Amino acid sequence: MKNLLTIFILLNMVNINILSQNNFELKIEKYKLDNGLKVILHEDKSDPIVAVTILYHVGSNREEPGKTGFAHLFEHIMFQESQHVGQDQFFKLIQGNGGTLNGGTWQDGTIYFQVVPKNALELVLWLESDRMGFLLPKVNQEAFINQQEVVQNEKRQRVDNQPYGHTNYVINKLLYPEGHPYNWQVIGELVDLQNATVKDVHDFYKKWYGPNNATLVIAGDFDKNEVKKLVEKYFGELKPSDPVKNLDPMPVSLTETKRVHYIDKFAQSPELNIVFPTIHSYTKDSYALDVLANLLSRGKRSPLYKVIVDERKLAPSVSAFQSSSELAGEFQIRVRAFPNVKLSDVEKAIFDALEKFEKEGFTEKDLERIKARIETNFYNSVASVLGKSYQLAIYNEFAGTPEFYKEDLKNKLEVSVEDVWNVYNKYIKGKNFVLTSFVPVGGEGLIAQPSELYIIPEEKLKPFDEEEIARRKQNPDNNIVAEPIQSSFDRSKMPEVKEDPLVNIPSIFTKELRNGIKVYGIEYKELPLVDFQIEIKGGLILDNKDKVGTANLLARLLMQGTKNKTPIELENAIEELGASINVYATSEAIVIQGNCLASKYNEVIKLVEEILLEPRWDEKEFERLKKETLESIRRSKSNPSVTATNTFIKLIYGSEHILSNSVLGNQESVSSITIDDLKNYYSNNFSSNISSFLFVGNLPQDVVLNSLKNLESKWLKKDVQIPEIKQPQMPDKAQVYFIDFPDAKQSEIRIGHIGPSLKDEDYFKAYVMNYKLGGAFNGIVNMILREEKGYTYGARTGFDGTSTTGYFLASSAVQSNATFESVQIFRDEITKYRTGITEDDLQFTKNALLKSNALRFETIGALRGMLSQIARYNYPLDFVKQQETVLQNMSLGKIKSLARYYLHPDKMIYLVVGDAKTQMNKLKDLGFGDPILLDKDGNKVN
Repeated sequence: MKNLLTIFILLNMVNINILSQNNFELKIEKYKLDNGLKVILHEDKSDPIVAVTILYHVGSNREEPGKTGFAHLFEHIMFQESQHVGQDQFFKLIQGNGGTLNGGTWQDGTIYFQVVPKNALELVLWLESDRMGFLLPKVNQEAFINQQEVVQNEKRQRVDNQPYGHTNYVINKLLYPEGHPYNWQVIGELVDLQNATVKDVHDFYKKWYGPNNATLVIAGDFDKNEVKKLVEKYFGELKPSDPVKNLDPMPVSLTETKRVHYIDKFAQSPELNIVFPTIHSYTKDSYALDVLANLLSRGKRSPLYKVIVDERKLAPSVSAFQSSSELAGEFQIRVRAFPNVKLSDVEKAIFDALEKFEKEGFTEKDLERIKARIETNFYNSVASVLGKSYQLAIYNEFAGTPEFYKEDLKNKLEVSVEDVWNVYNKYIKGKNFVLTSFVPVGGEGLIAQPSELYIIPEEKLKPFDEEEIARRKQNPDNNIVAEPIQSSFDRSKMPEVKEDPLVNIPSIFTKELRNGIKVYGIEYKELPLVDFQIEIKGGLILDNKDKVGTANLLARLLMQGTKNKTPIELENAIEELGASINVYATSEAIVIQGNCLASKYNEVIKLVEEILLEPRWDEKEFERLKKETLESIRRSKSNPSVTATNTFIKLIYGSEHILSNSVLGNQESVSSITIDDLKNYYSNNFSSNISSFLFVGNLPQDVVLNSLKNLESKWLKKDVQIPEIKQPQMPDKAQVYFIDFPDAKQSEIRIGHIGPSLKDEDYFKAYVMNYKLGGAFNGIVNMILREEKGYTYGARTGFDGTSTTGYFLASSAVQSNATFESVQIFRDEITKYRTGITEDDLQFTKNALLKSNALRFETIGALRGMLSQIARYNYPLDFVKQQETVLQNMSLGKIKSLARYYLHPDKMIYLVVGDAKTQMNKLKDLGFGDPILLDKDGNKVN
């Protein structure tokens, strides 16, 4: 499920971006059922798909001290089973009909969404109505315990085992007083969940999950009259809960500044946060605070960047952001400094930057640059039916009407210079704040003083063993059983999913320019946007082995000005067009990516030409980027998940293979790179004849081709030799490796060996073969490790790689004391899978993958991704249709033979990253010999 941070990133991205100056209108109809359910319909017939979103106006802010975490727990429980929908059928039915689904909980709400081919709409309404009105008969002690274990593993993975994972906990405890609904975390206190009874959970559900406390949004291709009948059929008879009153805003203030520090055993660098209490969402001040955050920290002109990053070189970056919620808001400045930087120096630099802001101010032109991005971001945010349904639900519940989309952008664009200064003086200047210093072990000298040590209580949870389960059963409140709920029709009969809609793959135009650039394009008329990229073969595979990371540094340096533009001038030019341009390196390419309004495309492509053909070679920016990259590499070693993945790749390929390296490089190689190395890479390897141009947007083919005339004439061909990358050898036997993260509460597991490359004709077949094993939520390994055992938040298997090499990978993060059993389960289930799957499993796989094609080509980004596959792997233009044929012809015998050919658990690498003192020796019992201890760089420890 999506976590709080992910939900808020998505929602905030959309919140600021509604209604353009081009008379954009959404066709909306809103009405209410007799039971209070608010229904919003938005017709969009551009693709044969439908998005269904349900937003319950209940988040962690509806809980109370001592009974926290219930809203987040229900997000999980509601995916399990209900009176008429069997265990784990929700995911299976949606995915089996080609759909996608998820949910999320944050402080103010809980949201569920599905996107499906339009013929599955009634199925979704049946499922959603059943968990809204018929859930409690299936919420018992067993289900409660199972999902508690999943939630505990989610917390270990996302909080306890992550550097700076406890930051929000500390800030919220200090910013919001005891009893305030934002004082606790969305995931709650796990001890509260363990002490809760089934009766407590039932009571919470009855109070908050009635139809009168929810908004249902249906967006996409449907018949409105038919849908109204279906909504009435499935939701109309559901009984409302008692009337629910919305909470009034509860902004907070601080009577004093609070300064604390925390010793973070996973952190590699010190981090400082300064947080000011502000105002709730959709207020005039909240809009101005958003703009203020941009002015203070976004871009090279901003005072925080200038002082902290550019002048004093205290950190690789700085961020400031306003978070407005239903009840309150907070303005946060965050700096994750370089190693050994004293956070007192960072604190001083922040306030010196604020003083600089006061003295130098900002202009109307600065404001206009911020506002220019809003229109482009808006169109990107509503490029999918999910984005539209998501946002309409949010507006309806938190702004009172879905029509608020007409006001949101208007409010943003009306922020004035005076408004910004008003909120700066009202909430920031001279005001009390919360300051946190998170420092590594041994980094006490880096704390911003004065400061008090903040102690995070250790959660002492009882194991879910037989004794604990028996103890719980003695409490009558844990033996509550809800009687079956009556319905006016037979809900046990699943709606029939009618014939699949026709999927039309967009027409692709192609051309090879005189200088060898291969052009692939799609005219996309639904929105006034364009999305494009130039892909130059090379990347990591063209790096010198002693200078790994050169391509990455070159890609980043290209964005730091041009021959005729300073870094700031280039940044301003892009922002004034409301565009985004990004350059990055991959294992096999350097990519220049752009997104803008169609009306700005010609100006943006000229900037891209300038970036590509006229590099600035700025020495100062090179040194800054090099230092930032070294710091990123260093920090990654404090992350068990990143360490596990990087080391697995190194073990798969062998240390001498170029693809065993991260695109970033390593500390030794990056330290040795000079700006001349970047110039040499550019001079030798940037060639038009190994490049492709991919375009999707609201412009015709002739306009696109005409825009490339300068590139065609100015960018010259070169003789670039792309090295032949060889596939490594399969090991003769399995081997277990271990990397020690002392006292880690979870173990990261990576298991696998080589597999087919992405160009191999068997790659798609292997992808299909793996789907039931671990390619989806309903995959075998996830259903056992998460749903049956409760050891993990998620487990997956799959094939990945490059155009020349590939590998199979099984992965999960499991609770530490279940490490050995989890590795055993992976090994045993992969072994069983070699004996074949059932006919039902094969049909599920075919349905899920075939029907999902209706969703694959909805957005502009998805279409560009399809073109990238064609260009990168030399796929035929109709490769999607060819894959459909392969899928339709897949048989049980083929699945079995593919599994036996590509899955060899007796030859796999078994890597565990976790607490060695408690988990390493147990792994001997796997029968693969003694585990080999590695350091965090993947080297053997003697």
